[in-house]
Amino acid sequence: MRLATEDLKVRFGGVRPLDGVTLVFESGLCGLIGPNGAGKTTLFNVLSGFVRPVAGRVTADGTDLLALSPHRRARWGLRRTFQQEQVVAELSVAGNLRLAADHLGGTDEGLLGFCGLEDPDRPAGALTLPERRRLELARALVGTPRIVLLDEPAAGLSEAESRALAEVVVAVPEKFGALVVLIEHDVALVGEICESAAVLDFGRVIASGPTAEVLADERVRAAYLGEPA
Repeated sequence: MRLATEDLKVRFGGVRPLDGVTLVFESGLCGLIGPNGAGKTTLFNVLSGFVRPVAGRVTADGTDLLALSPHRRARWGLRRTFQQEQVVAELSVAGNLRLAADHLGGTDEGLLGFCGLEDPDRPAGALTLPERRRLELARALVGTPRIVLLDEPAAGLSEAESRALAEVVVAVPEKFGALVVLIEHDVALVGEICESAAVLDFGRVIASGPTAEVLADERVRAAYLGEPA
């Protein structure tokens, strides 16, 4: 799977959250990092169809994603999680997956076990935060995901909980054949699990490529890690 953006621009009044973003994400697990306000979530919103760019292109293996509505993109196989939880507390764990399956098409067979959720009948509102994060991931994997966008899935988790969730995320590309793009503020974790990475700063790409090379880039260390360039 090859997800590509070309000269993406987004304007909110006089603010430019994306200012000419050109990126290519190819197979496996890719990290997307940058300071707060760099444009990471805005990029996810464009990719998933919730924000319309004023200029640019988005393609996935030749499919023009900008021509598809958010619902059609999800049905096509572009899935995402959000910083704000989408779990329905009143439904059971299994009920949340059935709801996603009805919306997205496909089945949820085997997803609970894969994501480490043992009790399908437990009310989602009774889950711990790490369990809710796993349920969010399971919902995104219903059916046949091709691209999975994860927006800070480990936010609020302890280091141990974050590492445990990362073990599941790392297994997604091989099990589902999907491209995974991960927004994550834990740079060390990105360095450990992501094959490639891209860095946004003030709505522009300042580095992209193999993760080790990106994290060693002087511009990245200056913009994100606070070191002089």
